[in-house]
Amino acid sequence: MKPPAFKYVAASSVEEAVSVLAEHEGDAKVIAGGQSLVPMLNFRLLSPAVLVDLNRIAGLDGVEENEGGLRIGALTRHRVLETSPLVEARFPVLNAAMQYVAHLAIRNRGTIGGSLSHADPAAELPTMALLLDAEIEVQGSGERRSIPAAAFFDGALMTVLEEDEIVTEIRLPAPPADEGWAFQEFARRSGDFGIAGVGVTLGRSGKIVSSVRIALLGVGQTPLRAAAAEAVLVGETPDADVIGAAVEAARDAAEPEDDLHGSADYRRHLVGVLARRTIETAWRRASGEAAEETK
Repeated sequence: MKPPAFKYVAASSVEEAVSVLAEHEGDAKVIAGGQSLVPMLNFRLLSPAVLVDLNRIAGLDGVEENEGGLRIGALTRHRVLETSPLVEARFPVLNAAMQYVAHLAIRNRGTIGGSLSHADPAAELPTMALLLDAEIEVQGSGERRSIPAAAFFDGALMTVLEEDEIVTEIRLPAPPADEGWAFQEFARRSGDFGIAGVGVTLGRSGKIVSSVRIALLGVGQTPLRAAAAEAVLVGETPDADVIGAAVEAARDAAEPEDDLHGSADYRRHLVGVLARRTIETAWRRASGEAAEETK
């Protein structure tokens, strides 16, 4: 299929892009990597009057250190996140999650800003943004604003972005020292969207869990935090009973629906399996033990 007719604007600045979006009052779409937008156009799921191309805007890509954390430009490609030594050193869980994103051709073109704005609950980057407590910087006709990842996603393929706003950068705060981590995802074939996935970051103080974050992929209308499961673990030694209780809480946090890829019960089961694996792996890493990641 072919997309509907549209006008094309290659914006040279964020201000120009925002101005075009504001002028067309919801009848314009931003294109960066185009890995989600172009198929939707081809299937006539979208028919915007104008496409605003961001790729010529200088300064919207790149990964750099920011007060112990990272600043990631919205035009940064998935492949850059996958191969960046800085990402691997500071946020190895993000590096691990990028190994699951689609196929190489898509990772070469897709952007972090595009993935967050598209807000597919089965995509890895929205889940990573939630897990890592990201701040998402956006620019519209008014002032720039910073939106916590926890408040950014408003439903499947929905965000709190206004019609004239674009994502400009993502900021990840500095992680605690010696933090353990793990990410696992289940899909029918390599490169498919995940049926379910779990990411964990975990801090250790002696024999107890001092801090933990658990995020779930593909089992709700948005990526989800398993706050009750986190509460089970904090302040405890993660023995079999404690981990078992956390796994049950993670299952309860899932909000899946039946679809052609699997039933809601199947997805909850997967959450339990993956939660157990990732919690155990993150604890071992926090303890300084080697832990092989299985894809």
